[in-house]
Amino acid sequence: MSPIKKKMKCFLVPILLILLNFTFTFGFPLPSEISQNDFDFAKQYLKQFYHLEDDSFKDLQTSNDALKAKVKKMQKFFGFLVTGELDSATLEIMKRPRCGVEDFLQYNHFEGKLKWQHKNLTYRIINYTPDIERNQVNMAIREAFKVWSDVTPLTFTKILEGEADIRISFSPRVHGDGYPFDGPDGFLAHAFAPGPDLGGDTHFDEDETWSIDSTGYNLFMVAAHEFGHALGMAHSQDVGALMFPTYSYSSIQNFRLSFDDVQGIQALYGSSKKPDPKPHPKTPEKCDPLLSFDAVSQIRGERMFFKDRFFWRVHPQIPHSMQMTIQSLWPDLPLKIDASYENLYKGITLFFEGTKYWAVNGYDILPEYPKTIYNLGFPKTVKKIDAALQIAEIGKTFFFVGNKCWSYDERTETMDQGYPKRIEEDWPGIGNHVDAADHQNGLIYFFRGFMMFRYYYSTKEVIDIVYANSEVCK
Repeated sequence: MSPIKKKMKCFLVPILLILLNFTFTFGFPLPSEISQNDFDFAKQYLKQFYHLEDDSFKDLQTSNDALKAKVKKMQKFFGFLVTGELDSATLEIMKRPRCGVEDFLQYNHFEGKLKWQHKNLTYRIINYTPDIERNQVNMAIREAFKVWSDVTPLTFTKILEGEADIRISFSPRVHGDGYPFDGPDGFLAHAFAPGPDLGGDTHFDEDETWSIDSTGYNLFMVAAHEFGHALGMAHSQDVGALMFPTYSYSSIQNFRLSFDDVQGIQALYGSSKKPDPKPHPKTPEKCDPLLSFDAVSQIRGERMFFKDRFFWRVHPQIPHSMQMTIQSLWPDLPLKIDASYENLYKGITLFFEGTKYWAVNGYDILPEYPKTIYNLGFPKTVKKIDAALQIAEIGKTFFFVGNKCWSYDERTETMDQGYPKRIEEDWPGIGNHVDAADHQNGLIYFFRGFMMFRYYYSTKEVIDIVYANSEVCK
């Protein structure tokens, strides 16, 4: 086989969006809990995505060196502290839902910058899923292409017969391209990079449950990701990008293509001549010294730092923080959180946005939510909560609204008499506004802008002021 044909065959391997068939619990396992099965799984993962070779295991030293080198490569891709150690956070990211193509430490294009040589592309839907109506499939596919045509000179025209550049089909198991699907909750879809024959073709696993909302797998989100591959985009290291390896839900109405995705696709095809009114947000950087937070909370021993549609998870026994999107864990929570706190009395964590709040237990949003904040005793003049924290030892939860503070008695489930008070009166030293608050290890942490105030509640005094991101920038 000629080198050119070998290269083309290599690039016709489909890009697989998969869901690893492992239970993903909220809360990092501790190092002592990493089993032999986990190590065996990690080796298989590194073989598939980071080219760990079978002959690396000839002896113990060679095996350890090879494994450590590949773990370092993976940690670098995902923005972790590069240690080479198979710690709990690294193992957990291995078990998250992700795309089945290997990860490259390069700009998010395929080698050689494969792309279509013409800009007026056609697509054909060969068959339809019975999970949703045909017009809903048509709409989801059309909107998924529009994600890319809005920012490039590309056009996508649907045809009903004949040869199309991109052919779309729904099939279970073996479906004729040499890359069979594996049933529910495995490979979700795959797409071939630009080129002749199978190039651009996109296949969805019919054994999955497809939807146009947050149930099952959202066809719009999976299709938009796969069409990125069909246009020549590889995976991005940006957790906020559509082309990040993991599946995350967004509605069509709320979806915004990230700045990283726009840069990547425009490097292949150029920019659109049409005005683009939609913003293309950048993912916040955890070590930006001016980083501020919308909310800070805890769940089962982990701290969560929220910023826009993202949050960082920080565990006291893990050497690095993990950035995620809110919708990757809780697809039905709002895109942005105003305030949050862990209610230790009820074993739940509450999330506030506007006049509503939600309660979650791990992954699950409790069925009777959202509720209105007025159920807690706030007057109708309050339209949002800026920050919240619970001090379990005294049975109180404090809510911060503008320049005022409210005290809520968790035992009686009523607001305390004498409140609201001015923040400066009840919490001297922290100013007249709070963005976020948290209580841990006997200290209270107040966040305002890029500053974090460590505070003793018993003496009502600030003990020091540091950067707000000092816990996540590691």
